[in-house]
Order: sequence, then C-alpha cells, then structure tokens
Amino acid sequence: MSEASIQSILNGHGTNPDVPILQRTWAWLTNIFLHGDFGTTVNGSPVLTEIMTRAGVSLKLLLIGTLLGALLGVVLGVWGAVRQYKGSDQLVTYASYLIIATPTFVIGVVLMILATNFNNAVGDNLIRFTGEYTVDIDPGFFPWLADQFSHMLLPTIALILMSAATYSRYQRSVMLDVLSSDFIRTARSKGRTRRSALIRHGVRVALIPMSTYFAYAFGTLVAGSAMLEVVFSWKGMGEFTINSILQSDINAAAGSVLFIAVLTLISSTLSEVLYAALDPRVRI
Repeated sequence: MSEASIQSILNGHGTNPDVPILQRTWAWLTNIFLHGDFGTTVNGSPVLTEIMTRAGVSLKLLLIGTLLGALLGVVLGVWGAVRQYKGSDQLVTYASYLIIATPTFVIGVVLMILATNFNNAVGDNLIRFTGEYTVDIDPGFFPWLADQFSHMLLPTIALILMSAATYSRYQRSVMLDVLSSDFIRTARSKGRTRRSALIRHGVRVALIPMSTYFAYAFGTLVAGSAMLEVVFSWKGMGEFTINSILQSDINAAAGSVLFIAVLTLISSTLSEVLYAALDPRVRI
C-alpha cells in the first residue's frame, strides 16, 4: 500500500498522527454537532449506527439493574443501621464487602456456574445466559417474554448485587448519622413511635445524600455492566467500548466515552431532581 493511500485512510478516520491532536479533536466535534457524524469504525460501519443499535441493550440492563439494586441497597442500609451490630447487620456488612471486593467478571462467572448446575439438576435449559435472546425461539409473545426473562436474569442479578452492595454501605452510614440527630429524639419525645419517627423523618432525610451519591456511583455501574456484557455475550455498548479499546478503534472509543458522559449527565440531572423532591428547601 502506498504512502498516499495510508495517509488517506488515516485522514478518513481522523487518526493521522501528522495532524495536531487539537485540530483532529475540533474536526471530530464539528462533525458531531454540525453533521451528526461520529466517524466510522475500523470495520467501516458508522459509529452512530453502532451506538443506536447497541444503546437499547445496555440501557435495558442498566435501568432495571440499577433501580432494583438501589432500592435493595437502601432497604438493606436502613435495616443495618436500625439493627446496628446485630447478626443480620453483620451478615449484610460482610456480604456487601465481599461483593464489592469481587471483580465483576468473577461474579458473572460464578452465576453462570450456578445456573449450569441448576439446569443440570432439573434436566432442562431453563436459565439461558449467552446473548440477549435465543435465535430459534418459538413464535408468540409468551415464549418471547420467557426467553427475554431467562437471558436477562443472570446479568440483572449480577448488577443488582453490585449496586445493592455499594448503596447499602453508604445508606447505612448516612442512616446512623440521622438516627443520632436531635430531630429524631424530638419526634420520639412528642409521642411518635420509633417506627413512625424512622419512616416519616429518618428515612426521608437519609435519602437526600443518597440522591447525590447516585450520580457518582452511576459511572462505576456503567463500567461494571460493560464487563457483564462481555461475560454474558451481550451486544451492548459495554462490549462495544471494550472491543474498541482492544482494537485501538479511536472513533468507536471516543463515541463510547461520549455516550457514557451523556448518561452520567442525565443521571446527575435526575439526582438533582430527586434531591429537590426530597428536600423542599432546595426549591426555594
């Protein structure tokens, strides 16, 4: 291949090292905002097409896993704070630290091993964990729904475990601070039961810093879901991002980073909305 051909290919992908990086970055941003052009991958497919095709797969896993994990984490955190140093609190604490310390792909592999043993025990492939769907599934809504549930089960459980372990530790710490606050003692002194004081006052106040923490933890969950997509062979943005890095596909990697940045901005905005809903003083 001639030098001119090489230069032409590099210029086409916006990766020519002879062009200053600031100039290349400006050209990339200009193409995005003026023409909606994210460039092409090393395989020749448009990056935007790949993102639009894969985004739904990742968002489905992220939304379900994150919301359920956050809800479970809040419940476990409040439960642990109320029952501080008791057996149930110690069990949740050690289990959470174990999950946090375990790499994401290990959690996925362990779940796959357990599912395989379960399928062997029942003599049927009830839990499917490779890909997002079965190619030769029987026609009909209910077979499709059952197949979707089967394929989503393990990745969702893995993401829920990761989310719940992280949120429960933070929620427990915040709830312990709230329980020692003056307004809780005041509510009790005015005749409220312990349960009423905790639910009407304690939990609501403890959720306020959790709404802020959600935005910061979301980026970690996106990274964790990326590894899960690779483990379970999901064709989502996580797998796309990791493969683009491994293949030194600059346009694909840049598009993936931009996608994650947009998700993080959206999660930050939602956390601010939730913060205002929990604390009316912010709306003044």
